[in-house]
Amino acid sequence: MPTERDLRGRRALRLASGVALCLAVSFGLALPIPFLSPIFVVLLLATSNRALPLKAAPALALVVMLTTGIGLLMIPLLRHAPASGVLLVGLCLFLCFRYGLSGGNPLVAQFLVVGLTMISAAGTFDFGLAVMVIEALAKGIVLAVVVALACHGLFPEPAGAREVPRRPAPDATETAWIALRAALVVLPAFLLALIDPSSYMPLIMKAVSLGQQVCGASARTAGRDLLGSTLLGGLLALLFWSALSLFPHLWMFFLWMLLFGLLLARRLYALAVTRQTPGFWVNSLVTLIILLGQSVQDSEAGQDVHTAFAVRMGLFIAVTLYACAAVYLIDRRRFLRQRRHVP
Repeated sequence: MPTERDLRGRRALRLASGVALCLAVSFGLALPIPFLSPIFVVLLLATSNRALPLKAAPALALVVMLTTGIGLLMIPLLRHAPASGVLLVGLCLFLCFRYGLSGGNPLVAQFLVVGLTMISAAGTFDFGLAVMVIEALAKGIVLAVVVALACHGLFPEPAGAREVPRRPAPDATETAWIALRAALVVLPAFLLALIDPSSYMPLIMKAVSLGQQVCGASARTAGRDLLGSTLLGGLLALLFWSALSLFPHLWMFFLWMLLFGLLLARRLYALAVTRQTPGFWVNSLVTLIILLGQSVQDSEAGQDVHTAFAVRMGLFIAVTLYACAAVYLIDRRRFLRQRRHVP
């Protein structure tokens, strides 16, 4: 029977190989927004040790339809009544995060947040861009599910292995406060994307990742976890790009991603013991994927990769600092409110 360390090693191999394979296939097939499917693979493999059953495919299709429908319905409102549209998007973000915190499926909540922000922002700027985002979401989710199933076949989970323990759901009042601060973290990136979604699409994905991370962060640890994981992801992206530039090839892209994925997955599954939380390592991996994927697209478009990377990293740091401030201010407001009601 495999030991606990063997199980963690198998899970680390599954996550790293899934991300590397999905990244290589996405860029090899030239999918629209190719860094989406590797992020979806991270969500599928890091949040659950069980393979997604085939009966879940209709549920994912329903999520895609709901995401698409909600995003498209927001477009006329954002164009003709932008203030009301932004408030309604903020309310929907709050409801999505509250659903995930109240015991709902976190994957469904994450997909709804991504689709709601990306599709509505893209459609407000250009309806053709919204159609491209819908295509990217649909293809990305399908590819992520297929790759996750393949990785579970290569590195299967033993029958008696324990599932990832779910975080206990907070009470209704605390859930509302946490969902509020998560929605406020995502909203500024959405407002920037309304100006130029093609440039700020990676920022939306980063903000969604931060919004998910602040659901488990406190004011005391927010600065270390949020900012530290962002800076680490940026440093790893620089090292990855430098290594890839020595021999730029799709196979090397896959192998380097496998190596960097293993380095982070070992710490995520406590094979290398650290003081950081699992959310820290997941956010570092997501940041690495976003920055790296966008740098590859900048290179293909003939843009200055280093200048674009510096600008994008500056935006990521600014959004992360805003997220830290939002966590601190909202937690302080909640503390003062609770103290006033204590006899």
